[in-house]
Amino acid sequence: MTTNSNTKIKQEITSQKQPIIKLENLKKAFGDNVVLNGFNLELFEGENLVIMGKSGSGKSVMIKCLIGLTEVDSGNIEIMGKNLRSLNQNELNELRTEVGFLFQGSALYDSMTVRENLEFPLRRHKQKFGIVNDTTPLVEEALNSVGLLSAINLMPAELSGGMKRRIALARTLILKPKIILYDEPTSGLDPITSKEIIELMRNIQSQYNTSSLIITHDVDCARVVSERMILLIDGVNYAEGTFNELSNSKDEKIKAFFKH
Repeated sequence: MTTNSNTKIKQEITSQKQPIIKLENLKKAFGDNVVLNGFNLELFEGENLVIMGKSGSGKSVMIKCLIGLTEVDSGNIEIMGKNLRSLNQNELNELRTEVGFLFQGSALYDSMTVRENLEFPLRRHKQKFGIVNDTTPLVEEALNSVGLLSAINLMPAELSGGMKRRIALARTLILKPKIILYDEPTSGLDPITSKEIIELMRNIQSQYNTSSLIITHDVDCARVVSERMILLIDGVNYAEGTFNELSNSKDEKIKAFFKH
């Protein structure tokens, strides 16, 4: 379901920018369980696009397909003009340096300091920056971006949940990706910390001009950060539009997402 006004907004965005991610007719099933049933998506340069869907609706599967962790049954995935399914492993690894992924659980390495956590992607992806002999400037820049330079020598066990989320975002930023995928960025955080993370996401977009795909159940997060939203229902992009348009919809399936 896409209203005329929603279509107009998308056309206005399209006329000014190019899609940096394009998913066409994605289908994925696990046995008889059809998760994605012709899902389509376009993320434009510099855009914050929010994907909302109920638990088990296929949001996480879609993200895993997008970064090549799960093979789709059919459909096309294009990232920065490259067809994901046609890339070899080296080409896929190179493309992944342009796509930052903020895991829901932060996924920091418990045995490494904050500095070492941030240095890890630099060592893993040498093809982007080459061999970096002095990582300090890049580490400090990333930590400054999330307001946590003072935590550089701490261990993950010494960090609060909100600090871990910020450090995970700094680790994503250190490779200077063009795209950031956020998986439930405010999940498990208290309301004050959630607001801080939401504001940080907006600042990151402004500072780095990133294109962001944000999966969230948090209606407040969606309201503040989204320029456009897609509701994933029954395996398809059931509705698209701005937060105000969708939240004012009379469609019962859409209204269910905005009830408190």
